[in-house]
Amino acid sequence: MKQAEKLELMDKFKEWFRHVLSEAHKRNTEKLQDPKEFQINPFIIYYLANYLEGNSDPKTLAKVLVYPRALGTSITTSFGALQRFISKDWFKAYGSAIPGIDIEFVDQIDGRRKYCQLKSGPNALNKDDIKTYVDHFKAIKNLARTNSLNLEYGDLVFALTYGERSEINAFIKGLEDQHVRTLVGKEFWYALTGDIDFYKSLIKAAGEVAKEFNMKSLVESVIDKLSKRIEARFKEISE
Repeated sequence: MKQAEKLELMDKFKEWFRHVLSEAHKRNTEKLQDPKEFQINPFIIYYLANYLEGNSDPKTLAKVLVYPRALGTSITTSFGALQRFISKDWFKAYGSAIPGIDIEFVDQIDGRRKYCQLKSGPNALNKDDIKTYVDHFKAIKNLARTNSLNLEYGDLVFALTYGERSEINAFIKGLEDQHVRTLVGKEFWYALTGDIDFYKSLIKAAGEVAKEFNMKSLVESVIDKLSKRIEARFKEISE
C-alpha cells in the first residue's frame, strides 16, 4: 500500500470516529438521564453505591447506573458500526453482493480472493450465532460448486477488527472446526491492506481523535438529571 493511500484511509477512519462513533456514543449517553433506560436491581444498587464511594445518596446511585453504560455497553455497541463502515464506505469497493458476506478482497499475503464476514472483537460471537454464520459459508460453498468457483481452504474468512488470537472465545474457535479461517485484529488488517503496521496505525489514529473530546460535563449533567429522577423512585424503599 502506498503511503498516500494509507493516509487517506486514516483520514476517513478519523472522520468516522469523530462524526459517527462519537456522535452515537453521545446520543446514547444522553438517553441515560431517563430511569426507564435501566433495569435496576434494588437488591444490589445500594451495595454498589457504597462500594464505589462509601455512600448511597441519589447522585452516587446515578453514577452506579451511568458509568457502566456510558463507558462500557454504549460505546461497545456503537463501535459495532465499524463493520458497516468498512463494507459500505471505507473499503466500499470490497463490498460483497453475496448474502451473508460483508466484504470480498484479495489477500495481500497469499494473493487469493477471500469471502469475509466481519465482527468487531473477540467476544462478538455467541453460541446461537454459530449456525447462522456456518450457513452463510455453506451458501458460498454451494455457489462455488454451481459456478465452478475455485474455492480453497482459507478462502472463507471470519474476521475481527480488533483483539488478539489468545482472546477469541470458544464459539469463534468453533467456526474453525467448520473449515473457516479466522483473522484477528492485526492479522485481518495485514491481509486486507498488505501493511503489517496498519492495525497499529489505526490505534494511533483513534488515540489522536480521542484527544479532541472531553465529555465530562455531559456525563455529569446526565448523572445530575438521573439522580433527581431516581430519588423519588427509591425513597419509599430506603425509608
